[in-house]
Amino acid sequence: MTTKTLRIALNGVTGRMGYRQHLLRSVLAIRDQGGVETAGGDRVTVEPVLIGRRPEKLAEIARRHDISEWSTEPDTVLSDDSVDVYFDSQITAARQKAIRSAVEAGKHVYSEKPVSETAEQALELARLAEGAGVCHGVVHDKLFLPGLLKLHRLLEGGFFGRVLSVRGEFGYWVFEGDWQSAQRPSWNYRSEDGGGIVSDMFCHWHYVLENLFGRVDSVTAKATTHVPRRWDEQGRPYEATADDAAYGIFELEDGAIAQINSSWAVRVNRDELVEFQVDGTEGSAVAGLRGCRLQHRTMTPKPVWNPDQPVTEPFRDQWSEVPDNAEFDNGFKAQWEQFLRDVVGGTKHRYDFFAGARGIQLAEAGLRSSASGQRIPLERIDR
Repeated sequence: MTTKTLRIALNGVTGRMGYRQHLLRSVLAIRDQGGVETAGGDRVTVEPVLIGRRPEKLAEIARRHDISEWSTEPDTVLSDDSVDVYFDSQITAARQKAIRSAVEAGKHVYSEKPVSETAEQALELARLAEGAGVCHGVVHDKLFLPGLLKLHRLLEGGFFGRVLSVRGEFGYWVFEGDWQSAQRPSWNYRSEDGGGIVSDMFCHWHYVLENLFGRVDSVTAKATTHVPRRWDEQGRPYEATADDAAYGIFELEDGAIAQINSSWAVRVNRDELVEFQVDGTEGSAVAGLRGCRLQHRTMTPKPVWNPDQPVTEPFRDQWSEVPDNAEFDNGFKAQWEQFLRDVVGGTKHRYDFFAGARGIQLAEAGLRSSASGQRIPLERIDR
């Protein structure tokens, strides 16, 4: 057995997602467990190099987690031949230029989504990375959630028969920032900074739909800004110029219809912050972040509509919980491990920049649909 160490430059680790999910719970967790075993029985270990704009914050993170190297000069890090992989979790507006520089420097590139501000830019990056012969990937973390892994198990086992529809509910109330601090950064609510729930969440919904149920053929959507005034991290009021809620209908290639509501202005009355109900000819299931409940056709009750009588059937009690049957790791970490195996194995990452471009394409089409009131067909984007 041989051991290879990959030096990973992580840009944006002072941000919430970059630090918590990618550095702490993924790269450092992989380092501390002794690396990742490949299909051939070899082992890949990792050594992080931190990149950011705030030297005092970088130094503190490096000290806290025993990281020997950090820099505020990304070009210097990219010029280092010992660095193998570049990861980007900066704000979207800064991402394309940085990724282009990394590809041109010959680095394998893994990125938060969206990989760029437009689908055209993402396609340019994908073709550039293909031409450079580097491995490229975009975060598809929700596919690795326990609830969706259980849902995938049901799909693979033919539980649903023919899938008829998918209904998704996502969101929670993000405080405005005046009397309680907001749970999301203020740039999320400024379109000029790349904010907006469509550009954020439609990329997620695209890969969930594409990988579980089939390609998205068209979208009809309505995006809106329910809360027009918010307060930033310094307590200063600002006008929200980006959409904070979106309501979409997605037509899939096999005829199934998906409806997904996304909102940062909704109060939660469901078991989890995101839930998907899948209805098929043979059965139905409701999947969240961790749990998944099902009801087979043989166990489906026969409700009768009668508004003059109180409901006597315990509908929620008539569903069964799907067992874990496995231990589920952090979803971000699981995809990191998959990407690192692809880097050392010289294989193409399944969730690549082309997949990222399709997600951005759906977001762009959703915004066009909202502005025009029309159904927008999607052109095919393939490798």
